[in-house]
Amino acid sequence: MTIQVFGHKSPDTDSTGSPILWAWYLNEVKGEKAEAVLLGEPNTEAAFMLQRWDLPKPRIIEDVETDAPVIIVDTNNPAELPANVNNADIRAIIDHHKLVGGLETKGPIDITVRPLACTATIMIDLMGDDAAKMPETVKGAALTCILSDTLEFRSPTTTAHDREVAEKLAAELGLDVSAYAADMFAAKSDVSSFSDAELIRMDSKEYEVDGTKFRVSVLETTAPGVVLDRKDSLAQSMVEVAQEDGVDQVLLFVVDILNEEATLLVPNDLVKSVAEKSFGASVSGDTVVLPGIMSRKKQIIPNLKV
Repeated sequence: MTIQVFGHKSPDTDSTGSPILWAWYLNEVKGEKAEAVLLGEPNTEAAFMLQRWDLPKPRIIEDVETDAPVIIVDTNNPAELPANVNNADIRAIIDHHKLVGGLETKGPIDITVRPLACTATIMIDLMGDDAAKMPETVKGAALTCILSDTLEFRSPTTTAHDREVAEKLAAELGLDVSAYAADMFAAKSDVSSFSDAELIRMDSKEYEVDGTKFRVSVLETTAPGVVLDRKDSLAQSMVEVAQEDGVDQVLLFVVDILNEEATLLVPNDLVKSVAEKSFGASVSGDTVVLPGIMSRKKQIIPNLKV
């Protein structure tokens, strides 16, 4: 059977590109039949990556069949995976997030979780010398993943190794990192065609803090004003999304890539309290600017308090 390789729901660039990388490696190097698939529509930056490198958009699946062989990348959280995932035949996990727990496997598997900024970096390490065999299209996807997850090396999750791998790929592709990243971020910042609910769910993960369930949404952009101009309608949609998704509150952070800060929408007293307790912020309106906050994984989630 064909091995399905996929990342998390609401696929960002890494969860779109890394399945493509690993499916290429399995097919072309290991001789195993594999297919990259998605658990939803890719975001605008991921769509840019597919178009820029002439990569077909992976097939979108709703769930996985019982006993179907799968490899999970860029997550290990069952809440971000298909409902039937624990009945599938999970063959491997490749990730760079903390272990959450809750996944079940049918036997011993290969698990690689490393403290790097991007799954694609880990995959290139795992490929070893075979990484040199990647065609330009796959190298381009890998570079895009790393620049996305590191916000062009601005994110505090960035390691020297992520940067080294990205710069090597850019050199091989004959690309200027800053110019290419600017094109990526411009694509990511074009959110005009998305509804408020789609924006909230575009890069969003669920976390529970002391019994309170949050949907923590992050919008990374070089044009934060475009998003913040919609703050009133976004605040209304946050209530609807929370009800539909079975969480207590949506937290929406608009990350300004260039100024290296986040603006948190503050629609009610609960979010006001979260901002003050979690980030030591002084809140006086319906938004609060959090200087230096760039990473959900390293700066937002670990600090959340209610």
